[in-house]
Amino acid sequence: VVSTQSTGETAMSTIVIRGSTDNIMDDIERAIDDGVNSVKIVTRDQRCLPGACATEIELAKQLMQYGEQTAGMEQYAIKKFAEAFEVFPKVLAENTGLKANEVLAKMYNAHQGPEDINYGLNLEADTPEVMDCMERRVLDPFLTKHWGIKFAVNAANTVLVVDQIIMAKQAGGPKPRQ
Repeated sequence: VVSTQSTGETAMSTIVIRGSTDNIMDDIERAIDDGVNSVKIVTRDQRCLPGACATEIELAKQLMQYGEQTAGMEQYAIKKFAEAFEVFPKVLAENTGLKANEVLAKMYNAHQGPEDINYGLNLEADTPEVMDCMERRVLDPFLTKHWGIKFAVNAANTVLVVDQIIMAKQAGGPKPRQ
Protein backbone atom coordinates (compact mmCIF):
# COMPACT_ATOMS: atom_id res chain seq x y z
CA VAL A 1 0.00 0.00 0.00
CA VAL A 2 1.48 3.35 -1.03
CA SER A 3 0.05 6.62 0.22
CA THR A 4 1.28 9.90 -1.29
CA GLN A 5 0.72 13.41 0.06
CA SER A 6 1.71 16.35 -2.07
CA THR A 7 1.52 19.99 -0.98
CA GLY A 8 3.12 22.49 -3.30
CA GLU A 9 6.87 21.99 -3.24
CA THR A 10 7.04 18.97 -0.95
CA ALA A 11 5.80 15.46 -1.45
CA MET A 12 5.83 12.59 0.99
CA SER A 13 5.00 8.95 0.45
CA THR A 14 4.29 6.26 2.99
CA ILE A 15 4.78 2.63 2.09
CA VAL A 16 3.05 -0.01 4.18
CA ILE A 17 4.90 -3.32 4.05
CA ARG A 18 3.08 -6.57 4.62
CA GLY A 19 4.71 -9.97 4.83
CA SER A 20 4.40 -13.38 6.41
CA THR A 21 7.51 -13.06 8.60
CA ASP A 22 9.60 -10.30 10.10
CA ASN A 23 12.61 -11.42 8.05
CA ILE A 24 10.72 -11.01 4.78
CA MET A 25 9.50 -7.58 5.82
CA ASP A 26 13.04 -6.57 6.84
CA ASP A 27 14.34 -7.68 3.44
CA ILE A 28 11.63 -5.74 1.63
CA GLU A 29 12.31 -2.66 3.76
CA ARG A 30 16.04 -2.92 3.01
CA ALA A 31 15.35 -3.27 -0.74
CA ILE A 32 13.06 -0.21 -0.72
CA ASP A 33 15.64 1.77 1.25
CA ASP A 34 18.37 0.77 -1.22
CA GLY A 35 16.18 1.81 -4.15
CA VAL A 36 15.32 5.19 -2.61
CA ASN A 37 18.98 5.85 -1.80
CA SER A 38 20.00 4.92 -5.36
CA VAL A 39 17.51 7.39 -6.77
CA LYS A 40 18.76 10.08 -4.36
CA ILE A 41 22.37 9.50 -5.44
CA VAL A 42 21.59 9.59 -9.15
CA THR A 43 19.51 12.77 -8.80
CA ARG A 44 22.45 14.52 -7.09
CA ASP A 45 25.04 13.46 -9.65
CA GLN A 46 24.19 11.68 -12.89
CA ARG A 47 27.76 10.49 -13.56
CA CYS A 48 28.21 6.74 -13.65
CA LEU A 49 31.23 4.45 -13.86
CA PRO A 50 31.56 0.94 -15.25
CA GLY A 51 30.38 -1.60 -12.69
CA ALA A 52 31.21 -5.26 -12.06
CA CYS A 53 34.60 -4.21 -10.59
CA ALA A 54 35.82 -2.69 -13.86
CA THR A 55 36.57 0.61 -12.14
CA GLU A 56 38.37 -1.02 -9.22
CA ILE A 57 40.62 -3.19 -11.37
CA GLU A 58 41.49 -0.22 -13.60
CA LEU A 59 42.35 1.85 -10.52
CA ALA A 60 44.53 -0.99 -9.26
CA LYS A 61 46.31 -1.22 -12.61
CA GLN A 62 46.88 2.53 -12.86
CA LEU A 63 48.10 2.80 -9.26
CA MET A 64 50.44 -0.16 -9.73
CA GLN A 65 51.95 1.52 -12.82
CA TYR A 66 52.33 4.77 -10.88
CA GLY A 67 53.96 2.90 -8.00
CA GLU A 68 56.50 1.32 -10.35
CA GLN A 69 57.46 4.77 -11.61
CA THR A 70 57.82 6.21 -8.10
CA ALA A 71 61.21 6.09 -6.45
CA GLY A 72 61.91 5.45 -2.80
CA MET A 73 59.85 3.91 -0.06
CA GLU A 74 56.63 5.54 -1.28
CA GLN A 75 56.40 3.01 -4.08
CA TYR A 76 55.62 0.22 -1.60
CA ALA A 77 52.73 2.13 -0.06
CA ILE A 78 51.34 2.97 -3.50
CA LYS A 79 51.56 -0.65 -4.63
CA LYS A 80 49.85 -1.89 -1.45
CA PHE A 81 47.11 0.69 -1.98
CA ALA A 82 46.71 -0.68 -5.51
CA GLU A 83 46.47 -4.22 -4.13
CA ALA A 84 43.67 -3.08 -1.82
CA PHE A 85 41.50 -2.39 -4.87
CA GLU A 86 41.92 -6.04 -5.91
CA VAL A 87 39.81 -7.04 -2.91
CA PHE A 88 36.61 -5.95 -4.69
CA PRO A 89 36.86 -8.37 -7.65
CA LYS A 90 38.14 -11.11 -5.34
CA VAL A 91 35.12 -10.82 -3.06
CA LEU A 92 32.72 -10.58 -5.99
CA ALA A 93 34.28 -13.71 -7.54
CA GLU A 94 34.13 -15.68 -4.30
CA ASN A 95 30.52 -14.65 -3.67
CA THR A 96 29.56 -15.98 -7.10
CA GLY A 97 31.45 -19.24 -6.66
CA LEU A 98 34.36 -18.41 -8.97
CA LYS A 99 38.07 -18.65 -8.25
CA ALA A 100 39.41 -15.23 -7.32
CA ASN A 101 42.85 -15.70 -8.90
CA GLU A 102 41.35 -16.70 -12.25
CA VAL A 103 39.03 -13.70 -12.19
CA LEU A 104 41.87 -11.28 -11.39
CA ALA A 105 44.00 -12.71 -14.20
CA LYS A 106 41.18 -12.41 -16.74
CA MET A 107 40.33 -8.88 -15.65
CA TYR A 108 43.95 -7.70 -15.80
CA ASN A 109 44.29 -9.28 -19.25
CA ALA A 110 41.15 -7.48 -20.40
CA HIS A 111 42.51 -4.13 -19.13
CA GLN A 112 45.72 -4.16 -21.19
CA GLY A 113 44.97 -1.33 -23.64
CA PRO A 114 44.06 2.29 -22.89
CA GLU A 115 40.59 1.80 -24.40
CA ASP A 116 39.92 -1.40 -22.42
CA ILE A 117 38.90 0.28 -19.17
CA ASN A 118 35.27 -0.84 -19.19
CA TYR A 119 35.73 -4.60 -18.78
CA GLY A 120 34.23 -6.09 -15.64
CA LEU A 121 33.24 -9.49 -14.32
CA ASN A 122 30.35 -11.18 -16.11
CA LEU A 123 28.25 -12.53 -13.25
CA GLU A 124 25.85 -14.36 -15.57
CA ALA A 125 28.55 -16.74 -16.84
CA ASP A 126 29.36 -20.05 -15.19
CA THR A 127 33.08 -19.61 -15.77
CA PRO A 128 35.25 -16.52 -15.18
CA GLU A 129 34.45 -14.20 -18.08
CA VAL A 130 34.71 -10.47 -18.61
CA MET A 131 32.27 -8.19 -20.39
CA ASP A 132 32.13 -4.60 -21.58
CA CYS A 133 30.15 -2.97 -18.78
CA MET A 134 29.32 0.17 -20.76
CA GLU A 135 27.96 -1.88 -23.63
CA ARG A 136 25.90 -4.08 -21.28
CA ARG A 137 24.84 -1.02 -19.21
CA VAL A 138 26.27 -2.35 -15.92
CA LEU A 139 26.98 0.92 -14.14
CA ASP A 140 27.66 2.19 -10.64
CA PRO A 141 26.97 5.75 -9.49
CA PHE A 142 30.10 7.90 -9.30
CA LEU A 143 29.23 9.20 -5.83
CA THR A 144 29.03 5.67 -4.43
CA LYS A 145 32.57 4.92 -5.58
CA HIS A 146 33.85 8.36 -4.57
CA TRP A 147 32.56 8.26 -1.01
CA GLY A 148 33.36 4.58 -0.54
CA ILE A 149 37.01 5.13 -1.46
CA LYS A 150 37.20 8.33 0.55
CA PHE A 151 35.79 6.73 3.72
CA ALA A 152 38.01 3.65 3.34
CA VAL A 153 41.14 5.80 2.98
CA ASN A 154 40.12 7.92 5.97
CA ALA A 155 39.57 4.79 8.08
CA ALA A 156 42.96 3.39 7.09
CA ASN A 157 44.66 6.71 7.83
CA THR A 158 42.99 6.85 11.24
CA VAL A 159 44.32 3.41 12.08
CA LEU A 160 47.81 4.36 10.89
CA VAL A 161 47.83 7.61 12.87
CA VAL A 162 47.15 5.91 16.19
CA ASP A 163 50.43 6.42 18.00
CA GLN A 164 49.46 5.27 21.45
CA ILE A 165 47.79 2.14 22.69
CA ILE A 166 45.92 2.58 25.92
CA MET A 167 46.01 -0.51 28.09
CA ALA A 168 43.23 -1.01 30.59
CA LYS A 169 44.18 -1.81 34.15
CA GLN A 170 43.06 -5.12 35.53
CA ALA A 171 39.76 -5.06 37.29
CA GLY A 172 39.66 -5.27 41.08
CA GLY A 173 40.13 -8.47 42.97
CA PRO A 174 43.02 -10.20 44.59
CA LYS A 175 46.44 -9.94 42.98
CA PRO A 176 47.86 -13.18 41.57
CA ARG A 177 50.57 -14.86 43.63
CA GLN A 178 54.12 -14.40 42.43
